[in-house]
Amino acid sequence: MKIQKITPFLWFDHQAQEAAQFYTSVFENSKIINLSPMVSTFELEGQQFMALNGGPHFKFNEAVSFYVNCDNQEEIDFFWDKLISNGGKEGQCGWLKDQFGVSWQIIPTILPELMTNPQKSQKVVAAFMKMKKFDIETLKSV
Repeated sequence: MKIQKITPFLWFDHQAQEAAQFYTSVFENSKIINLSPMVSTFELEGQQFMALNGGPHFKFNEAVSFYVNCDNQEEIDFFWDKLISNGGKEGQCGWLKDQFGVSWQIIPTILPELMTNPQKSQKVVAAFMKMKKFDIETLKSV
């Protein structure tokens, strides 16, 4: 196995194993590499992650988030619903926090295309500023 040059390292209070198992249940192309009491390693869509049971010293915040490209509304709905399950919280404009406090952006892949037209981009921004979970059809229709 080739060693990944850069690996996201997530600091949990005591839920590293639970988080690794949860995330690998959400993403189809994923696997647990190692579960241990201190550090768990897992892979999501080819990206390796490490999770540490480091104690309550640090908390996640929106300064770092994971951006999920979604090809259609079904994908948006799936990831949104899965990631807010078990106590996650909806945010604005496609953002959410999962049950562990990790921030995610669930974004339609068509969004950059919709933003390229200067006349339409302001309407698209105005529309998604009112949304929590993105609605592709609404964004296309503005």
